Amino acid sequence: MLDNNQLLRFTTAGSVDDGKSTLIGRLLYDSKSIFEDQLEAIENTSKKKGHEGVDLALFTDGLRDEREQGITIDVAYRYFTTPKRKFIIADTPGHIQYTRNMVTGASTANVATILIDARHGVIEQTKRHAFIASLLQIPHIIVCVNKMDLVDFSEEVFNNIVSEFEEVSSKMLVKDVRFIPMSALLGDNVVNKSENMPWYQGAPMLHTLETMHISSDINKVDARFPVQTVIRPQREGFIDYRGYAGRVASGILRKGDEVTIMPSGFTSKIKSINLHDKELEEAYAPMSVSITLEDDIDISRGDMIVRSNNKPEPSQDIEVMLCWLNNSAAKPRAKYTIKHTSNDQKAMIKEVVYKYDINTLERNSDDTDLSMNDIAKVKIRTTKPLMVDPYRENRTTGSIILVDDATNETVAAGMIV
Repeated sequence: MLDNNQLLRFTTAGSVDDGKSTLIGRLLYDSKSIFEDQLEAIENTSKKKGHEGVDLALFTDGLRDEREQGITIDVAYRYFTTPKRKFIIADTPGHIQYTRNMVTGASTANVATILIDARHGVIEQTKRHAFIASLLQIPHIIVCVNKMDLVDFSEEVFNNIVSEFEEVSSKMLVKDVRFIPMSALLGDNVVNKSENMPWYQGAPMLHTLETMHISSDINKVDARFPVQTVIRPQREGFIDYRGYAGRVASGILRKGDEVTIMPSGFTSKIKSINLHDKELEEAYAPMSVSITLEDDIDISRGDMIVRSNNKPEPSQDIEVMLCWLNNSAAKPRAKYTIKHTSNDQKAMIKEVVYKYDINTLERNSDDTDLSMNDIAKVKIRTTKPLMVDPYRENRTTGSIILVDDATNETVAAGMIV
């Protein structure tokens, strides 16, 4: 039984002109998720440009610059629903100088779709996208071999690309990879099964997305509850109520569980779990609830309620895979605000261990300057201990961002190793 309201987020990545935006346009168009006025506006633009029929790529390229250059720059989000699932698509740019936009778009995704042009096969950019997808621990990857119509729907071309990609992905931490041959322009294997490729026995892309099993992607083992605020209503019926509100980051918390408050280390038991006016027996990720404890303990925003027999490691020195997002380079020994769940502390980048050359995927330990779009492993020292888990095990408590205090800009996003 599939949960009909389950939300699946997926990103599309590919190099320039692989047909990402056309593919999304085709998904929206064939699954009837486009309004008539949108369609009319796009038909007019298509006519102006002299295209035959509708140029599907225009559905997502919202910025005028993008439509004029015919490329995607910003992360464009699109929402659509089928009877089986809700979807959010992040259409991320393919160009090298937009790596940071791609990291942003992929950080919350369940599935990454990587597009490959059937004429060119696996190129440098494909490797880079696969690397970013594995770095951000996206659990599922769908490799769409697009433009099959330009290679006469040849099975041999498809099989060669599959083995080329597997050679690359075997070196990375990717659990689930699927391959679909398609033509986004003509609509083969996107929503409807292709008649031109009888040799491909698998499902088309939309069916694959609708039936993909994603509920096991959330960590259900480690119970983590970062407190966002303390609720004291102080009104009749709730005079002594003291609830700790927040969102369950992972795991399950039940009434009567023995819990420890980090970083203070005090222990207590869960007295009740409330959601609006209902009382629940258990709360699991990603629910937002309010928890009351049997003992009065000083707890404030930034603390974390965890199960006593499964605690995160509080540490002040953390190793992080950092993607630098800001235009100006990192200043050595500068202080930044580090945001981790609901906890804000001051932090400093102590050293850059090595930098990834994003094209050859080699580690470079000589060059230690962090500039825009760089991905590097760094050591960070914080003023107070953070309750961290490795990003591989927990995407919520394993991620951080750095904010520059002077400009208040988010300068970097990081995954804790």
